[in-house]
Amino acid sequence: MLCSPIFFGKRIFIERYKTIKREHQINEEIRDREVRLIDEEGGQLGIVSSAQALSIAEEKGLDLVKISPSANPPVCKIMNYGKYLFELTKKAKEAKKNQKVTEIKEVWLSMTIDVGDLNVKAKQTLKFLAAGNKVKVSIRMRGRQMAHSELGVDVMNRFFELVKEQGQMEKKPLMEGRNIWMMLVPNKA
Repeated sequence: MLCSPIFFGKRIFIERYKTIKREHQINEEIRDREVRLIDEEGGQLGIVSSAQALSIAEEKGLDLVKISPSANPPVCKIMNYGKYLFELTKKAKEAKKNQKVTEIKEVWLSMTIDVGDLNVKAKQTLKFLAAGNKVKVSIRMRGRQMAHSELGVDVMNRFFELVKEQGQMEKKPLMEGRNIWMMLVPNKA
């Protein structure tokens, strides 16, 4: 007996041509001699042969699904497998919708940045932090600035003083090649 999706071997062909990998053995694929059978309401029907379990499922117009293959004997449940797959995909969609994705925004500074420009960049960073995003603050050193990297770290520390009421430093200023960067995260409310 086949349920609403179309089966091709170990894959299920669902509406709109989406293919998902099937995790369970169903109906005639169950080759065990005996199985522990659970009915559609969750009641125990005991240990029966797989042929008898399949005939009970067919009488009820439902599918026999092996839900615990590692048990001794394996556990099979009588259910509507198409409806079960639909509910699984619905739960996965709901979990994905409720998931909060944090973005990493990047703000570039200069070693010779003036106070006004620093305040503008700090204001933008505060908006990013208020939205719940992480902020990567970077400085690219050019030419002779490489000899005075401590000045870049000072600019980073001044910048952090402007935004520390809404953010905290996840990574302290770190020098990588020609760049100095630090990572800011929003304060926990």
